[in-house]
Amino acid sequence: MTEFAAPTAATFAGMRLIGAADVARTPIRAAVDALETALVEGLDPERQPPRSRLATATGELLVMPATRNGHTGCKLLTSTPDNPGRDRPLIQGAFLLFTGPEQRPAAIVDGAGLTNLRTPAMSALAVRHLLPPTTAGPLRLAVFGAGPQALGHAEALLALHDVGAVTVVARPGPRRDRLAARLAGTGVAVDARDPASAAAAVRGADVICCCTSAATPLFDGALVRADAVVVAIGSHSPRAREVDDTLVARSHVVVESRASTLREAGDVVIPLAAGVLREDELIPLHHLVTGRDRLPDGGPRLFKGTGMPWQDLVVAVEVHRSQLARDAATAPAGPTDGDPPAEPD
Repeated sequence: MTEFAAPTAATFAGMRLIGAADVARTPIRAAVDALETALVEGLDPERQPPRSRLATATGELLVMPATRNGHTGCKLLTSTPDNPGRDRPLIQGAFLLFTGPEQRPAAIVDGAGLTNLRTPAMSALAVRHLLPPTTAGPLRLAVFGAGPQALGHAEALLALHDVGAVTVVARPGPRRDRLAARLAGTGVAVDARDPASAAAAVRGADVICCCTSAATPLFDGALVRADAVVVAIGSHSPRAREVDDTLVARSHVVVESRASTLREAGDVVIPLAAGVLREDELIPLHHLVTGRDRLPDGGPRLFKGTGMPWQDLVVAVEVHRSQLARDAATAPAGPTDGDPPAEPD
């Protein structure tokens, strides 16, 4: 949950205010398809601006600008490590969207809500292209973590694939219980496990989503099946990682962009430094989406995501479009030809 929320049709200075609840109403498939379309139409993540960071007195400010097809925007997020202890969100912020040749301010979108949609959407796009063609449903999904990203990734894959069972791997507590109960409410079989007893879930999973703040690997990479897909999105620090050298050495490693990965992804940077992986072995996801490259047969498929500003822009545009469509569908009808015009106040 975040502080920034807005009632339906709220505006400020002519901009539509889109709160977290409205962001969440955007269909995940629409967000995934929008990201895929951007890449198919030629967006090159290697040429996109990176995010920047500003150290603050109590954390940091992340600045994420992007522009494409008549839309420009920037997401501003604060990350405050002490906030969870104050019962406040770790991440807070907003995305400002401009549109048209006049660069008109069009919308302010809840920043954390947008992140909680675009990150699972990007991972779901990767899974769409990484799942081996021989994979037969129903899929077995393992999710590490119990926060918003764990929920978002599980719900995205449930919406887009035939998933027969989900294992939630997290420390015991209310967050894990709430996540397991919410997923069970969809009708899927759910099992909750402690991290120390996750080996069986890793061995049996078709898809593993790592959505934690861990700085060290979550499981033994030797346990991952040779036809499994692993998504690692929890870390965006070159010094932190969720997967080990064993998994990286066994896997075909797919990334959002080589440049962003080398700046921020410890899951890749650390194995590169150890000589476990070569930079030329990294496969950009947009090469798979556009058909430029194909994944070799055999071995796990690992997608490492850190999040990029262009993704926020593409998904924010889709969120704005979806919200305007909902507003139009629920707007009161205007006067008919036989009705007199409304009198001014």
